[in-house]
Amino acid sequence: MTQFISAISLIVPDYDQAIGFYVGLMGFDLIEDTQLSEDKRWVLVAPPGSTETRLLLAKASNEAQEEVIGEQAGNRVFLFLETYDFDTDFALMERAGIDIIEEPRVESYGKVVVFRDPFGNKWDLIERH
Repeated sequence: MTQFISAISLIVPDYDQAIGFYVGLMGFDLIEDTQLSEDKRWVLVAPPGSTETRLLLAKASNEAQEEVIGEQAGNRVFLFLETYDFDTDFALMERAGIDIIEEPRVESYGKVVVFRDPFGNKWDLIERH
C-alpha cells in the first residue's frame, strides 16, 4: 500500500495575507480556496510542480492557536523547500523581500539558507548535491 502526506496545517492569522505571501511572493500555486463556513476556508497551496504534499493555510480560530502562529516547531526550522536551482530561487527571494535570516551556506548535503515567512515560521531552502 502506498501512502503519502497530503497536507500539513500551517496556522496563520489571515487567509488572504498568507495567500499573498505564499502565492504572491513565493510563487506557490493556489491549489484550492473553498469557503467552508462564514469564518473558515479550505486553502491549499504548494510549490510549482509539487504533486503530493500541500500546505493547508489554517486561520487561527482561538487564542491557543493564535499563540502558536510562527512557533509550531518551537523556533526550529519547520518546513523544507527543495529546489533544483538554488541560486535562481534565492535571488528571486531576495528581490521579493523575503526575510533571509542567515547567509547561504554549503553543507555536506547541499546548498541551504534559512528564511522566515511573515508569520515567524522558519524554512530551509535546499539544493541537494
